Amino acid sequence: MRWRTRKRTGIRTQMAAGFGIFALCTVTLLWVFQIFLLTPFYQAIKTQEAGRISRQVIKELDGGELAPAAYALCARTGASIFVSDELGREYVGYKYGFSESLAYDLTRRERAALFEEVNLMGGEYTRIFSDRLLLYAVTVRTPAENHRLVVIETEITPLDSTVETLTVQLICLTLILLPLGIALAVAISRRIAKPITEINESAKRLGEGDYSVRFGGRGSREVGELADTLNFAAEELSKTDGLRRELLANVSHDLRTPLTMIKGYAEVMRDLPGENTPENVQIIIDEAGRLNDLVNDLLDLSRLQAGVLEISRERFDLTGSIKEILTRYDKLADFSFPFEPEENIYVMADKLKISQVVYNLVNNAVNYAGADKTVALTQEVIGNDVRISVTDTGEGIPQDKLRDIWDRYYKVDQEHRRAQVGTGLGLSIVKNVLDLHGGSYGVISELGKGSTFWFQLPIDKERNDENESKTAE
Repeated sequence: MRWRTRKRTGIRTQMAAGFGIFALCTVTLLWVFQIFLLTPFYQAIKTQEAGRISRQVIKELDGGELAPAAYALCARTGASIFVSDELGREYVGYKYGFSESLAYDLTRRERAALFEEVNLMGGEYTRIFSDRLLLYAVTVRTPAENHRLVVIETEITPLDSTVETLTVQLICLTLILLPLGIALAVAISRRIAKPITEINESAKRLGEGDYSVRFGGRGSREVGELADTLNFAAEELSKTDGLRRELLANVSHDLRTPLTMIKGYAEVMRDLPGENTPENVQIIIDEAGRLNDLVNDLLDLSRLQAGVLEISRERFDLTGSIKEILTRYDKLADFSFPFEPEENIYVMADKLKISQVVYNLVNNAVNYAGADKTVALTQEVIGNDVRISVTDTGEGIPQDKLRDIWDRYYKVDQEHRRAQVGTGLGLSIVKNVLDLHGGSYGVISELGKGSTFWFQLPIDKERNDENESKTAE
């Protein structure tokens, strides 16, 4: 069964919808707070104001300045203030101007009844009459053990006209904000989404193999950084693809050459009497061996780069191993391989893989050696490490190429030539083996004077100490 992938909403649509929802929520909140909650907020504020006035009156209950203080509060706040005791006797009664008042006309008995009612309700009572008058009453017991009833009355201004005015204003704001919000949402989302859309289209071309594509960096800083990263990736992919094609061509050439020679000599030996000589047979064997080495190197490089090749560490004599390797180059009569170490150095590493590193570095030096055909090896102790260097006197490598020679598929000279020894894949194998060991490596080269390739590994101190002790004895 084939599943259908639901088409995702674009960033432009999402941003436009987000801005539109934000504008709608803003307008909705304005309607809720300015119209529907205006009256409750206003009444709550008036109640808090009455409470503050009552607390100021309570501070003066036991003092001799109660009447002047109440009068001043009445004049300043516009609230009517009344103070009586539990028996309804009135101590203060100030009505503000000609404002409406319920407490002003209460009899002594009614004031006493109000005291009991407020007391039964927990000592505080609030009520709004006809949406025009707020009555706030509180009973207290003063430090002098006097019981008092404090009543604050304040007028509530009708908000009908205010609400009507706000309604008209909010309708106008709604008609302006919603279209404006949608227009801004579309404009901003288009500005942000356009460079991302362009990058997406360019990325599709890159995925189809068009490595010449370039990504524009217009827009925000993050979009610019993304474009720079993708441009770098496109350049690296283009470079890798070119080197891969070159490697395939070179490997095909290296595979074809021994196969052609094997086939040619085999046909000669079959068709011509007397050509079945040991020399011809040896050529076929040598070419078959070269072909086998090339295939093995390709497999090793593939496994190393895939990370599936494991190393088996052991303590071994690195110096002795190099000497043994150099004896196998005796058949190259025209070449000399000077190597004069001061002592034998032991390391903890994969002996077979490190031998492969030495082989490949020596083979590379042989292939690019100068007219003197000398490949010099040196061993140097640097701190707790040992450095092995392989030097040739060939043409050298340009400075701008030194950083790239370890790259996958890289080849300094574009004109492919058949290696005298090895397969031509050595430096890639060297890099991957030393990376597995955590070792360091590098190259120093000067045009016209040759190159020095080196690698460095930690010394196994324990075995070296034992070796020195045996030498001393």
